[in-house]
Amino acid sequence: MVVQPGEGAGRRAAGGAAETVEAILGLGSNMGDKAVNLGQAIALLTAPGDVAVAARSRNWRTPPWGVTDQDWFLNACVRVLTTLPPRALLGRCQEVETAMGRVRTLRWGPRIIDVDILTFGRLRLAEPDLVVPHPRIAERAFVLGPLAEIAPDLDIDGRTAAERWAAIDRQGVYPLASVPSPPG
Repeated sequence: MVVQPGEGAGRRAAGGAAETVEAILGLGSNMGDKAVNLGQAIALLTAPGDVAVAARSRNWRTPPWGVTDQDWFLNACVRVLTTLPPRALLGRCQEVETAMGRVRTLRWGPRIIDVDILTFGRLRLAEPDLVVPHPRIAERAFVLGPLAEIAPDLDIDGRTAAERWAAIDRQGVYPLASVPSPPG
């Protein structure tokens, strides 16, 4: 495990309270009602109260990546404030995927929901099942579009999210009309 100093290593603030960290999550769906799936995932992520949405991108229609013989995706990014440490946030993301019926059968295959941790404060972490920042942010237009919308100045290996979005092949990747309202 490699942890670099800075925000987001699951530390406690003065007085023992859990430190609040800003994280960015990427979500995607290409099965069923994709927009409903994204909204439901966000609602489930935030329901316990230890994850709060600070900003949400529009939904973006994107072609499949990796395995291309499948339906198009709807993707979004959310900037959240959380008191969970990184591994607990990963657990929450996986619990949401399981609760919504995700079955992992084919890498990059169809999924009702996918929730990835893209960033966790300034934390750099490399473990077999959790790498932060996400190692393929800069390669994926379906991540960079919504990410640049909510965090244009985010540094990704020396270039901002907005700069990386401007430079990547964006064919077939476009935002839908507006940011969906939160459920409830």
